[in-house]
Amino acid sequence: MAHANLLSPPSQISPQTALALSQKAPVILSTSPTSSLPWPLSLLFSRETPESWTIHENLFLSALRTGDETSARALLDRLEARFGQHNERIITLRGIYNEATAQSNGDLEKVFDGYEKILREDPTNMSIRKRRVAVLKALGRPQDAITAVTVLLQNSPTDVEAWAEASELYASQAAWGQAIYCAEEVLLITPNAWSAHAHVATLHYLSIASNNPPSLSALALSLKHFCRSIELNDAYLRGYYGLKLVTTKLLPLLSETQSTSSKRNNNNNSQDDEDVPIPALATVKKLEEIATSKLAEIVRHYKAGNKGWRGFDEAEVIAARELLDRDGN
Repeated sequence: MAHANLLSPPSQISPQTALALSQKAPVILSTSPTSSLPWPLSLLFSRETPESWTIHENLFLSALRTGDETSARALLDRLEARFGQHNERIITLRGIYNEATAQSNGDLEKVFDGYEKILREDPTNMSIRKRRVAVLKALGRPQDAITAVTVLLQNSPTDVEAWAEASELYASQAAWGQAIYCAEEVLLITPNAWSAHAHVATLHYLSIASNNPPSLSALALSLKHFCRSIELNDAYLRGYYGLKLVTTKLLPLLSETQSTSSKRNNNNNSQDDEDVPIPALATVKKLEEIATSKLAEIVRHYKAGNKGWRGFDEAEVIAARELLDRDGN
C-alpha cells in the first residue's frame, strides 16, 4: 500500500497521507536502488526499476509538503546523482526545492532569475515556464503571471495544467469571463473530469455573487455543471456542496414567478447571451433534497468512522456540516 501511494501523483494525496509518506523517507534513503560497483558491473547488480525513481520523486515532493527539507534534499541529491544535473526533470525538481525553501521575496527573486537564465538557454523548457508562473504568483504579481501563462498557452494550447492555472489567475482578479473561458478549455480536453466541471460551476456561481438580482442563466449553468460532476462521481462531496448552494439560491428566485423565461437577466456575465434553459422549480427542489440527503449521509458516516467513508477531506466534511446546520438540516 505504501508503494501504491508513493506511485501516485502527490497532487492527489491528502495532507495526512503526505505526512505519513514523508515519514518513510529514512527507510527509502537507508537503501539504495543502484549498485556501488563500477559501471558496467553496476548494471548486473542494480535493483533499480522505473518505479524506484517515481517513488523517490513523489517522496521528495511529499517531504517538501510536510516541511522535511533534510529528507527532500537527500532525495534530490540521489536523483541528481542518477540522472545528472542537466536533466530537464531534475532542473525542475531543483527549482521546486528552491521555491519551497525560500525564506523571503528576495530568495524567490533569485529563483525567478535562475528560471530566466534557464529559459534564455532553452526557451522550450515548458516545466520551467510553469514554475516561473508559480514564482510570479508567490511574489504577488498576478498580472505578470497571467502574461506568462498566456505565452505558455500560445506555445502549448492543449496544456490542461496551464489552462487551469490561467483560470485560477483570472478568478483571483475577478475576471470571471476569462476565468470561465479558460476553465471550459480544460473541459474540452478532459470532458469527464468531475473536478473540472465543479470548477466551471463554481466560477459561474461566484460570477454573480455581487449581482442583485443574480443572473438565472449563470445559476442554471452552475447547476448544470455541478450535476454533471456528481453524475461522473456520485461520492464527490464538493459537487454536492455546490449543488446545495446553487439550489438554495435558485429556489426563492424561481418561487417568485413560475414563468422562468421572464427572469433572464442581462448582467455582465459572458454566458448570459447563451440559450440556457432555466430549470423548473420542482426539479430544483428535488436536486436540493438530493444534495442535502447526500451531504448528511457523508457527514454521518465520516463522523462515525465507518469503513469506506474515511477518504473525505476533514475540512470539507466540516464545511458540509456547517452548511447543513445553517439551513437547519
